[in-house]
Amino acid sequence: MLVDDLISPDSVLPAVRTSSKKRLLEVISNALANEDEGLSSREIFESLCARERLGSTGLGNGVAIPHGRVSGSSRVQAVFIRLARPLAFDAVDGKPVDLLFALAVPEHCTSDHLKLLAEIAEKFSDQELLERLRNTEDATELAQLLSRTRH
Repeated sequence: MLVDDLISPDSVLPAVRTSSKKRLLEVISNALANEDEGLSSREIFESLCARERLGSTGLGNGVAIPHGRVSGSSRVQAVFIRLARPLAFDAVDGKPVDLLFALAVPEHCTSDHLKLLAEIAEKFSDQELLERLRNTEDATELAQLLSRTRH
C-alpha cells in the first residue's frame, strides 16, 4: 500500500484550528471514523492516545504521524491535516507540529503498517515538500502534492 492510495481531497483538512494535542487527536479520530462508517471515533481516539503514551509520533520539523490499530477495520484509513497554527506535540526536536499524516490501521496489519510509516516518514523528510505543504491551503492541491511526490 502506498501513501498515494490513501489520500484524496476528501481526506485532507487544510486549516484545522485546535488548542491542545488531546483535542487534535479527537479531530483526527472523527475524521478517520468518517472515512469508514464501521469505525468508532472513540476506539480510534483511545488507540491514538495509547500510541502517544508509548512515545510521541512527532518526527521533528513540524511533522507528526499519529497512528493506531483499530479492531473491525478492514483497510488502512488516512487523513492529512495542516494546522492553522503549530501546536506543541512533544516532538523529538521539541518544536511544535503543523503537518500531520494520521492513520488508523487494521489490528492485524503488521509489516505493511511499518512499511507505510517508513514511506510517510521518508516523504516528510523532503524539506521542499514540507515548504510547499505549508504554503498551500487548498485541499485538492495538498492531496496532489502528497500523491505525486516520490523518492
